[in-house]
Amino acid sequence: MSTDKAIFPDWLVYWMQTQKIDLWGAADLADFDTPAGGNGRGFAGAISWACPMPPKVMSSIQNGPNLAYADAYSAVNLRINRLAAELSAELRIRGWRGQPLAASERTDTVNVKGDFPHKTAATRSGLGWIGRHCQLVTRKYGPWVRLGTVFTDMPLPYGPVLERSYCGKCDHCVAACPAGALTGKAWRAGLARESILDVQRCDQWKKKHYFEFHKGHNCGICSAVCPYGLKRLP
Repeated sequence: MSTDKAIFPDWLVYWMQTQKIDLWGAADLADFDTPAGGNGRGFAGAISWACPMPPKVMSSIQNGPNLAYADAYSAVNLRINRLAAELSAELRIRGWRGQPLAASERTDTVNVKGDFPHKTAATRSGLGWIGRHCQLVTRKYGPWVRLGTVFTDMPLPYGPVLERSYCGKCDHCVAACPAGALTGKAWRAGLARESILDVQRCDQWKKKHYFEFHKGHNCGICSAVCPYGLKRLP
């Protein structure tokens, strides 16, 4: 689903290979409001990538999160943040701006969101689409991934942009959501998050029932039951 790496700079392709990242691309964000860099300006683009979660851990949370999932969630997020910092530094060494977007960081606790959606950069990089569970779905890993994003002004081959869902009629995630927070609506580019997910209902359920896992930040049931993810199991 990601762009042909032959047209990316050799150093960037090598960097991704060295880090064992096989699903990545670049997003055109010229029409989006991105966080401002050190000079007060936003960014025209971003590099987006996916880090897979352990399949056995993901399949184990179909009835609710557990400690193994919470630990893996933290470990993969830490790896993403480390990679984002290193890639930003590499970009700056080469004369371009580079700014990492923190993994799973809520900077707006009222609206339950961060500075910018990782999923927007991912869909515009061609990594995948948004499922009925409001998570990115990739062909290779399903939704069993965490996402990394680094904003940059370095010219890159963008896309191909994905603008519609490939979930078909599948609604496993909608049926499995214990909070009843998913509307069942199919995603398309530009559709508001609220059309797919009642984020407050989701957040309140997690805090009430799964507070022991990162203070209710984790659930994952909707992702765990996704057929695209379950294909990863032996």
